[in-house]
Amino acid sequence: MVIHNPRKSRHAAAGAGLGFVFRTLPRYAVAGLLIMLAGEVVLFAGAGWIARWFTPIMWTGYILFLDGVILSRKGTSLLSRHPREFAILAVISIASWEIFEGYNLLLKNWRYANLPDQLIVRLIGYAWSFATISPGMFLTYELLENLLPGRNPERSPRLGNGLFYTLVLFGLSCVVVPLIWPSPHMTPLVWTGWAFFLDPINQRFGERSFVSELFTGKARSILIMFLAGLICGVLWEFWNFWAATKWEYEVPYLGHIKIFEMPVLGFLGFMPFAVESYAIYVFLRRLLPIKRQVRYLG
Repeated sequence: MVIHNPRKSRHAAAGAGLGFVFRTLPRYAVAGLLIMLAGEVVLFAGAGWIARWFTPIMWTGYILFLDGVILSRKGTSLLSRHPREFAILAVISIASWEIFEGYNLLLKNWRYANLPDQLIVRLIGYAWSFATISPGMFLTYELLENLLPGRNPERSPRLGNGLFYTLVLFGLSCVVVPLIWPSPHMTPLVWTGWAFFLDPINQRFGERSFVSELFTGKARSILIMFLAGLICGVLWEFWNFWAATKWEYEVPYLGHIKIFEMPVLGFLGFMPFAVESYAIYVFLRRLLPIKRQVRYLG
């Protein structure tokens, strides 16, 4: 006689399901997940070195895990199938973030605390951290796009000339005005302007354009990119809050109301930031004299 134990069956099914997940993931994805888990454990155990490097370590684990999940779902991924393109994306991520660092010299929205004394160590930390920014957002978008219902258009629709020039000129104004009249109050222009300026231009060269899709009534892709930016923003600020080497903000809009280190309204900026990071990546990638292996997210 066999006695059926529903509770035991549920636990067995859950264990089998978890085992199936780990068996279908590539080893580097499992390693990424373990990096994130170990990072949290070691941090709260009081290890000072992990607190100093906590943010780039966690983002490295996150990127490895996400790329592996994408590979298991789609049969292909940027890191596993096109490592050179992933490396180029990481380099462009560093370059694109330097644009915003340049603005911050004038607007003074954030500052870095508890940086290493040695210049070379600081530069390594900067490069490692900045290299994870665009890959983190784009991989989050790619997984969400695969998971959520609906389909994006195969090609971004072409904007009419009137709307095209209006958006480009508006975006150009947004990126130039803070340079002429620098003020922390100009921050929203910086976090939206590059999307309006470069994204429609990219479409004219046959590239993917989230802004063009939005203004022609196809908003699914940009909404998913907004969600990806917001998710990454929450992760950035969560991991930054516990790190020893971190960034701190001074924002004029409700700056005293914070979630982690970020003033609450600042989280809205992560959504357009994801779109303009993609626009900058596509624009700069076209300028490189290196043949593309794949048109990523295109």
